[in-house]
Amino acid sequence: MRALYRLAAAVLAFEMPVPFYWLVLHGRVEFWRKHARAGYLCSVLIAWGGIDALLFHFRAQLFRNPSIVGAPPVWATAAGLLLIGADAFLLTTVEMELGGRRLVGHAELTGRGEMTARGLYAWVRHPRYLGMILAVLGACLLDASAGLWIAAALWLAIALATIQLEERELHSRFGPAYMAYAKRVPALLPLRRGTGG
Repeated sequence: MRALYRLAAAVLAFEMPVPFYWLVLHGRVEFWRKHARAGYLCSVLIAWGGIDALLFHFRAQLFRNPSIVGAPPVWATAAGLLLIGADAFLLTTVEMELGGRRLVGHAELTGRGEMTARGLYAWVRHPRYLGMILAVLGACLLDASAGLWIAAALWLAIALATIQLEERELHSRFGPAYMAYAKRVPALLPLRRGTGG
Protein backbone atom coordinates (compact mmCIF):
# COMPACT_ATOMS: atom_id res chain seq x y z
CA MET A 1 0.00 0.00 0.00
CA ARG A 2 2.75 2.46 0.93
CA ALA A 3 4.50 1.58 -2.33
CA LEU A 4 1.56 3.03 -4.31
CA TYR A 5 1.76 6.32 -2.43
CA ARG A 6 5.52 6.45 -2.86
CA LEU A 7 5.09 5.79 -6.57
CA ALA A 8 2.52 8.59 -6.81
CA ALA A 9 4.86 10.99 -4.98
CA ALA A 10 7.82 10.02 -7.20
CA VAL A 11 5.80 10.48 -10.38
CA LEU A 12 4.59 13.90 -9.23
CA ALA A 13 8.09 14.97 -8.17
CA PHE A 14 9.39 14.03 -11.63
CA GLU A 15 6.49 15.23 -13.81
CA MET A 16 4.95 18.28 -12.12
CA PRO A 17 8.10 20.43 -12.54
CA VAL A 18 8.35 19.80 -16.31
CA PRO A 19 5.91 22.52 -17.48
CA PHE A 20 7.69 25.04 -15.22
CA TYR A 21 11.01 24.11 -16.82
CA TRP A 22 9.54 24.86 -20.23
CA LEU A 23 7.69 27.93 -18.99
CA VAL A 24 11.02 29.47 -17.97
CA LEU A 25 12.70 28.54 -21.27
CA HIS A 26 9.84 29.44 -23.61
CA GLY A 27 8.89 32.56 -21.70
CA ARG A 28 12.22 34.19 -22.55
CA VAL A 29 13.62 32.00 -25.32
CA GLU A 30 15.44 34.83 -27.13
CA PHE A 31 17.22 35.82 -23.90
CA TRP A 32 18.13 32.23 -23.04
CA ARG A 33 19.52 31.63 -26.54
CA LYS A 34 22.24 34.13 -25.63
CA HIS A 35 22.75 32.47 -22.23
CA ALA A 36 22.01 28.78 -22.85
CA ARG A 37 23.87 27.31 -19.87
CA ALA A 38 22.27 29.79 -17.49
CA GLY A 39 18.92 28.97 -19.10
CA TYR A 40 19.30 25.28 -18.33
CA LEU A 41 20.46 25.97 -14.78
CA CYS A 42 17.70 28.47 -13.98
CA SER A 43 15.03 26.26 -15.50
CA VAL A 44 16.14 23.18 -13.56
CA LEU A 45 16.47 25.07 -10.28
CA ILE A 46 13.07 26.74 -10.61
CA ALA A 47 11.31 23.60 -11.83
CA TRP A 48 12.73 20.71 -9.83
CA GLY A 49 14.13 22.81 -6.98
CA GLY A 50 11.13 25.09 -6.51
CA ILE A 51 8.22 22.86 -7.44
CA ASP A 52 9.56 19.81 -5.61
CA ALA A 53 10.21 21.99 -2.56
CA LEU A 54 6.55 23.08 -2.68
CA LEU A 55 5.38 19.48 -3.06
CA PHE A 56 7.47 18.51 -0.05
CA HIS A 57 6.37 21.51 2.03
CA PHE A 58 2.67 20.86 1.38
CA ARG A 59 2.90 17.06 1.48
CA ALA A 60 0.50 16.82 4.45
CA GLN A 61 -2.17 18.70 2.48
CA LEU A 62 -1.50 16.93 -0.83
CA PHE A 63 -0.91 13.32 0.12
CA ARG A 64 -3.10 11.02 2.14
CA ASN A 65 -1.66 8.98 4.99
CA PRO A 66 -1.87 5.36 3.75
CA SER A 67 -1.94 3.92 7.26
CA ILE A 68 -5.11 5.94 7.98
CA VAL A 69 -7.06 5.85 4.70
CA GLY A 70 -6.01 2.49 3.30
CA ALA A 71 -5.42 1.55 -0.30
CA PRO A 72 -7.26 3.18 -3.18
CA PRO A 73 -10.01 1.14 -4.86
CA VAL A 74 -8.79 -1.58 -7.21
CA TRP A 75 -10.14 0.24 -10.28
CA ALA A 76 -8.25 3.44 -9.28
CA THR A 77 -5.05 1.49 -8.67
CA ALA A 78 -5.31 -0.29 -12.02
CA ALA A 79 -6.17 2.91 -13.92
CA GLY A 80 -3.45 4.89 -12.14
CA LEU A 81 -0.77 2.31 -12.90
CA LEU A 82 -1.92 2.05 -16.51
CA LEU A 83 -1.73 5.84 -16.98
CA ILE A 84 1.73 5.98 -15.39
CA GLY A 85 2.80 3.10 -17.63
CA ALA A 86 1.49 4.97 -20.69
CA ASP A 87 3.66 7.94 -19.68
CA ALA A 88 6.72 5.70 -19.33
CA PHE A 89 6.06 4.36 -22.84
CA LEU A 90 5.57 7.86 -24.29
CA LEU A 91 8.66 9.27 -22.56
CA THR A 92 10.84 6.38 -23.72
CA THR A 93 9.52 6.58 -27.28
CA VAL A 94 9.93 10.36 -27.47
CA GLU A 95 13.48 10.07 -26.13
CA MET A 96 14.28 7.47 -28.81
CA GLU A 97 12.65 9.59 -31.55
CA LEU A 98 14.17 12.93 -30.56
CA GLY A 99 17.25 12.08 -28.54
CA GLY A 100 18.04 13.36 -25.08
CA ARG A 101 19.41 16.75 -26.17
CA ARG A 102 16.23 17.78 -27.95
CA LEU A 103 14.11 16.44 -25.12
CA VAL A 104 15.71 18.94 -22.72
CA GLY A 105 15.48 21.95 -25.03
CA HIS A 106 18.67 22.02 -27.08
CA ALA A 107 16.75 22.94 -30.27
CA GLU A 108 14.88 25.76 -28.51
CA LEU A 109 18.05 27.22 -27.01
CA THR A 110 20.03 27.05 -30.23
CA GLY A 111 17.14 28.08 -32.49
CA ARG A 112 18.10 25.20 -34.76
CA GLY A 113 16.91 21.68 -35.32
CA GLU A 114 14.45 20.11 -37.65
CA MET A 115 10.73 19.76 -37.22
CA THR A 116 9.64 16.24 -36.32
CA ALA A 117 6.42 14.89 -37.81
CA ARG A 118 7.10 11.15 -37.69
CA GLY A 119 6.51 8.42 -35.12
CA LEU A 120 4.39 9.67 -32.22
CA TYR A 121 4.59 13.17 -33.70
CA ALA A 122 2.50 11.98 -36.66
CA TRP A 123 -0.36 11.45 -34.18
CA VAL A 124 0.01 14.30 -31.68
CA ARG A 125 2.15 17.42 -31.65
CA HIS A 126 2.99 17.12 -27.94
CA PRO A 127 3.30 13.45 -26.93
CA ARG A 128 5.60 14.34 -24.03
CA TYR A 129 3.00 16.67 -22.53
CA LEU A 130 0.32 14.06 -23.11
CA GLY A 131 2.40 11.55 -21.18
CA MET A 132 2.96 14.01 -18.34
CA ILE A 133 -0.74 14.72 -18.06
CA LEU A 134 -1.53 10.99 -18.02
CA ALA A 135 1.09 10.36 -15.32
CA VAL A 136 -0.15 13.16 -13.07
CA LEU A 137 -3.72 11.90 -13.48
CA GLY A 138 -2.51 8.38 -12.67
CA ALA A 139 -0.71 9.59 -9.54
CA CYS A 140 -3.86 11.44 -8.44
CA LEU A 141 -5.85 8.22 -8.83
CA LEU A 142 -3.34 6.38 -6.66
CA ASP A 143 -3.52 9.01 -3.94
CA ALA A 144 -7.00 10.53 -4.47
CA SER A 145 -6.73 13.36 -1.94
CA ALA A 146 -8.82 16.45 -2.59
CA GLY A 147 -5.79 18.69 -2.15
CA LEU A 148 -3.85 16.78 -4.78
CA TRP A 149 -6.73 16.99 -7.27
CA ILE A 150 -6.88 20.78 -6.77
CA ALA A 151 -3.11 21.10 -7.21
CA ALA A 152 -3.29 18.91 -10.32
CA ALA A 153 -6.03 21.10 -11.81
CA LEU A 154 -3.91 24.23 -11.29
CA TRP A 155 -0.89 22.39 -12.68
CA LEU A 156 -2.88 21.37 -15.77
CA ALA A 157 -3.79 25.00 -16.45
CA ILE A 158 -0.10 25.92 -16.29
CA ALA A 159 0.86 22.97 -18.50
CA LEU A 160 -1.69 24.02 -21.14
CA ALA A 161 -0.39 27.61 -21.01
CA THR A 162 3.14 26.28 -21.46
CA ILE A 163 2.04 24.32 -24.50
CA GLN A 164 0.72 27.56 -26.00
CA LEU A 165 4.11 29.24 -25.45
CA GLU A 166 5.84 26.29 -27.08
CA GLU A 167 3.42 26.44 -30.01
CA ARG A 168 4.26 30.13 -30.51
CA GLU A 169 7.99 29.37 -30.49
CA LEU A 170 7.55 26.49 -32.97
CA HIS A 171 5.45 28.68 -35.27
CA SER A 172 8.15 31.37 -35.26
CA ARG A 173 10.97 28.87 -35.80
CA PHE A 174 9.37 26.71 -38.52
CA GLY A 175 6.81 29.10 -40.02
CA PRO A 176 4.39 27.75 -42.65
CA ALA A 177 5.67 24.17 -42.29
CA TYR A 178 4.62 24.10 -38.64
CA MET A 179 1.32 25.82 -39.42
CA ALA A 180 0.48 23.08 -41.94
CA TYR A 181 1.56 20.41 -39.46
CA ALA A 182 -0.60 21.98 -36.71
CA LYS A 183 -3.63 21.90 -39.01
CA ARG A 184 -3.03 18.23 -39.79
CA VAL A 185 -2.06 16.85 -36.36
CA PRO A 186 -3.90 17.55 -33.07
CA ALA A 187 -2.00 18.99 -30.10
CA LEU A 188 -2.70 16.34 -27.45
CA LEU A 189 -5.47 13.88 -28.23
CA PRO A 190 -4.83 11.48 -31.12
CA LEU A 191 -8.55 11.13 -31.79
CA ARG A 192 -8.69 12.97 -35.07
CA ARG A 193 -6.29 13.74 -37.90
CA GLY A 194 -6.45 16.02 -40.85
CA THR A 195 -7.99 19.00 -39.06
CA GLY A 196 -6.64 21.68 -36.76
CA GLY A 197 -5.32 20.91 -33.25
